[in-house]
Amino acid sequence: MPNRVHGLREPDRALGIVRICACIAALALGGCATAPPQVCSPLEWRPSPNHDQRSAQMIVLHQTEMESAEAALVTLQTRNPTGRVSAHYLIGDDGRLYQLVAESERAWHAGASRWGGVADLNSASIGIELDNDGVEPFSQAQIDTLLRLLDDITGRLDIPRHLVIGHGDIAPTRKRDPSALFPWKRLAEAGYGLWPRAVTAPVPSGFDPWAAMRLIGYDLRDPAAALRAFHRHYRGNEDEQWLPGDAEILYDLQQQLMEMPVMEMPATVP
Repeated sequence: MPNRVHGLREPDRALGIVRICACIAALALGGCATAPPQVCSPLEWRPSPNHDQRSAQMIVLHQTEMESAEAALVTLQTRNPTGRVSAHYLIGDDGRLYQLVAESERAWHAGASRWGGVADLNSASIGIELDNDGVEPFSQAQIDTLLRLLDDITGRLDIPRHLVIGHGDIAPTRKRDPSALFPWKRLAEAGYGLWPRAVTAPVPSGFDPWAAMRLIGYDLRDPAAALRAFHRHYRGNEDEQWLPGDAEILYDLQQQLMEMPVMEMPATVP
């Protein structure tokens, strides 16, 4: 059963009223202990000791696969039997926002994972847990809060908006979250994540879909698991075989990445 939760960094008091209003909102809910939150949105600051220092370059989405947000909070704030885990944020099914680890700190949410050659995803990412049991649809209130949070984090930390990915994308042999029910297309319509355009160009002769998957970021050491993760994210299923339309999607995603400005990523591993 997955265990996670996420957090915010220490606010810079010199930043003024934007940071102050977030702290006031958290105080009204009984938060602001240890490290007041930075997001101008109602949330509860639930500090977790399960973290250390890191720098974020991307955002990883999870689902709790537990019965409630409160149950997830217990796991993410304690030394649970299967090992200590945490995340920066948790969003309840009702849209309530919690912060457990400061954004400047390294939460323990990604585990053994890899994306685009980056292996230490805990150091390279912000982790956001979604209160979801793995079989139910994600609520409107929850996604609305997520979009507001993504807007805030990507703006403040200068994280490329297309680098919003799922736990199952970075750990395809171990994880399947968020589920195939997660509305990646809706996120893309709001400007987050990578999604195929409505009209795709013809796939050229000799196009290599595996090379495109590697360019997007997938770890291909287990091809079947990687393809299953790709299908979960972009096709709403978990098929381990190539499907009609996959090449068109991958070619378009590849073209989108090729059209983007070159960006510096965290150090890669051999």
